[in-house]
Formats: sequence, structure tokens, C-alpha cells
Amino acid sequence: MQTTLACKMVKSPVGDVKLVANATALVAVLWGNEGPKYAGLAVVPEDPSHPVLVAAERQLAEYFAGRRWVFSVKLEFTGTEFQKAVWQALLAIPYGETRSYREIAVQIGKPKAVRAVGGALGRNPISIIAPCHRVIGAGGKLTGFAGGLAAKALLLEMESPHLPSPHHSSRP
Repeated sequence: MQTTLACKMVKSPVGDVKLVANATALVAVLWGNEGPKYAGLAVVPEDPSHPVLVAAERQLAEYFAGRRWVFSVKLEFTGTEFQKAVWQALLAIPYGETRSYREIAVQIGKPKAVRAVGGALGRNPISIIAPCHRVIGAGGKLTGFAGGLAAKALLLEMESPHLPSPHHSSRP
């Protein structure tokens, strides 16, 4: 059975993003330079009034305004079981905290899969909301990000009042 998808372009401080949803959940947040095929999606029609897309847009606006730390829009990931485990681990990283690739690998029970974690992060279809920007290299180095390192740095800087060091911190 084919799932009907809809999309909506949204402006943000890190550039335009394309939100993609099925009838009940957000399935992708694509950067302006990513086509739907990047996330394994076909061409998707625009529907600016789609309820999931409207909710996701509102929550992203609240996030960028510093008024939202946790997203409540329903998410639906499509990928391998390993990728889904990595993406679920992202959802457990609190606002204002970071994790290393190694810490994510350990968290999902695959401590030797650090490179594979990096590969899964590179395929994260729901960027920002599944916060792959909060995953950094060893020693706090900023590493690859689909939206570009400038966008990653901006997102981390936006959360920086809650990030006193490059690694773990507590939410206020």
C-alpha cells in the first residue's frame, strides 16, 4: 500500500527546510539542498495546511525562538533497524547537551560501531527534531552535518546558554 505524503517549505534561521509528512506523522525534515530522494522519498506534493506539517512548523518556530526544548510532533522513521536505533538515541539527547559518536554507539549496545553510527547520522531523515547536530566528534570537534557545519554550529550556539562545555551538561 502506497502512503500519501505531503510537504511544506519552511524558512528558518539555518535556511529553508522541507517538512514531509504522511497522514499521521512527520517523516522528514530536508535541507534546502536535499531533494526528497535523499530520504528515499518520491516527489511529494505541497500541502501547506496539512495538520502534521502545520504542527511541525509551529514547533520548529518555537524551538528557534528558544521556547521549545522538546518536540511532540509524532515521528515515523524509515530505515534499517540499526539506523532507527541510532535515530531513537538522538531523541534521548536533551536540549543543550551533546554526545560523541562513540557514546551513541555504546548507548545502542554496539560499542564498536562508531563509524556505522556516523553513517546512520548522515542518513537521518528528520534533522533538527531528531537532533543529529548534538552529536560531535571526539574532543568536541564539529563533524559532518547534512545542513552544513555552519548550520550545525548555529544550532549548537542557539542552545549554548544550556551548553557550558562541549560535552555533557545539565538542563537548567
